[in-house]
Formats: sequence, structure tokens, C-alpha cells
Amino acid sequence: MLALSFLTANYIVSKELERKRITQDVTGTVLMITIVLGVIGAKLFSILENLDAFRRDPAGVFFNAGGLTFYGGMILALIGNFFYLKSQKVSIPKFFDAAAPALMLAYGIGRVGCLLAGDGCYGEPCQLPWAMTYPNGYESTLAAQNPALKLRFMQLFPNQPVPLDIPVHPTPIYETLYSIAFFAILWRLRTEPRAAGWLFSVYVMLQAVGRFFVEFIRINDIVAFGLTQAQLISIGLFIAGAIGVALTASKGAPTETEEISTTNKKQPAKKRAAAKTA
Repeated sequence: MLALSFLTANYIVSKELERKRITQDVTGTVLMITIVLGVIGAKLFSILENLDAFRRDPAGVFFNAGGLTFYGGMILALIGNFFYLKSQKVSIPKFFDAAAPALMLAYGIGRVGCLLAGDGCYGEPCQLPWAMTYPNGYESTLAAQNPALKLRFMQLFPNQPVPLDIPVHPTPIYETLYSIAFFAILWRLRTEPRAAGWLFSVYVMLQAVGRFFVEFIRINDIVAFGLTQAQLISIGLFIAGAIGVALTASKGAPTETEEISTTNKKQPAKKRAAAKTA
């Protein structure tokens, strides 16, 4: 599912670059940078979230196929691509705008992999009809193997026997669903006459909002102010995205619609008509 998310994102970004008349020569390298730095960043952030487990078994934690933290991968991949695109003299705001819808959809696809693997990113115990157990996952919900889940179940459902397989919120499903909804929003907004960088800023805000609220029903350690590490990062990203929206709204830069219109005026009449139809 992780591979499928990368390939899907690469396809959508290529189509968007074509529509925006931006060079596609860099897409292959961008994909490789995203895969390598994305996985490394996700693993490093996961280790930071689970330092005790890492101290007990460094090799086991580092080489475990599970244990990938999205924000770590996202941040490191964005930094790497920023410097690469800058070196290639590609408009970074325009490229990131083209990637925004794809990034959101890719996140949702990747979460399907989390669901199938049972890698521990599920939520708190619950007794809802769609609650799930992960007895064969990378991180089993068996009470004997996860005392935090057992304690939380006892707190939520006092005087009830703790089941051997504790049913929990399937939060990966929630994240996939909101990712699809946000992708639809970004896909609709991508043709809006906005300054370069605006759509990516909206993406950052949406991703931050989705993750912030899902964290309330996930089993993650509280870091500060009653919030988890992911929630604190979400707040920072939301603020950064809001600043980006404000700055791009006040820039008055040429919009995508104006650029396409200018390009079409330079084409013969038949080509202009064909471009308009497309």
C-alpha cells in the first residue's frame, strides 16, 4: 500500500504538471527523494516516539517493517524536495501546489496499509459496531502484550471483563475517509484562480486538522499541554499553513488562469480551441 500510494501520487502530480505547463523532467527524482527521505524520516520520528522500546531493542525497532510516523516522513521529504527543486530552478510553490491533492490521497492509501498490517496506529478501546481487533498485527492488541490498552479499557468500561482481544477504534479507516474527502476538496480548488503556494498551504491546514482530531482517540503518549507529539506538530503546521494562505492571498501574483490564458494567446486558433476543450 505504501508503494501504491507513491505511484498514485506520482501519476497525479505528473498530470497536474502537464496541465500547469511545468516541466516533468524532475518527477522521477522527486519520487525517489520522497520515497527515501519519507521512509527515513517516518522511521526516525517513530523512534523518537518510542525511545524506551528503541533502547531495549535498537535493531528490532529500526528494522521493523512497521513503526512509521507520517509527519517525520512528510517533513524530511519536503525539505529534501525543496532543495532539489531549487537547484533545478523549478518554481517550488507551483510544484507543491501540483502535488497537494496527490499528497492527500497518497496519505489515505498509505493508511490502508496501516490497517492491514495492524502496526499500532489504531485507536482507543471502544464497543462500537465497527470496532476492530488486530491479533495478528505488527503490534497486537492482545491485553497481555499491550498493558496500556488493558488499562484504558478498564477506565472506559469499569466493572467489565477485559477481553483477550481488545476491540479498538480503527483509526486508519477514519484517516483514509477524511483523506478522500479532503482530496476531493483540493481537487476542486486546484483550478481556482489563486496565487502559487495557496493550494499547498490549504493542504497543510487540512492535513493538520484531520490528524489533530484523530489523535484524541489514539493510544499515544501525552507530551505537553495534554496533547500528543502529533497534535503539537499539527498545531505548528496549521499555523504555518494559515500564514501561507494569508501571504499568498496578499501577493497579487499572476494566477494559473491568467498564465494559461497568456499561453493560449500565443498559440494558433486551432491549438487554442483544442487547449480550451481539454
